Amino acid sequence: MDDPQVVQEHHLRPEERATSPTVMLCRPCHEQIHALFTNEQLREEYDTIEALQSADRLQGYVDWISGTNKLEIQVRTSDRVRNDR
Repeated sequence: MDDPQVVQEHHLRPEERATSPTVMLCRPCHEQIHALFTNEQLREEYDTIEALQSADRLQGYVDWISGTNKLEIQVRTSDRVRNDR
């Protein structure tokens, strides 16, 4: 699973890429995380895999993606994130 279309490296502190711990995520999940959260939110509130897994805004998505084998999904940046950028 070295295909970047399947699995991607996610920096838990995006603005500190050189020193940030990373986790491997499927591409749809990686894209969804960045669509729902700003880099500031990821750095300050969701800088561990446990914090991401327990994020309320991700729960519906996690429930849905767990039941599918899709690798191509439409991801739309949330208005909240768009306004905060």
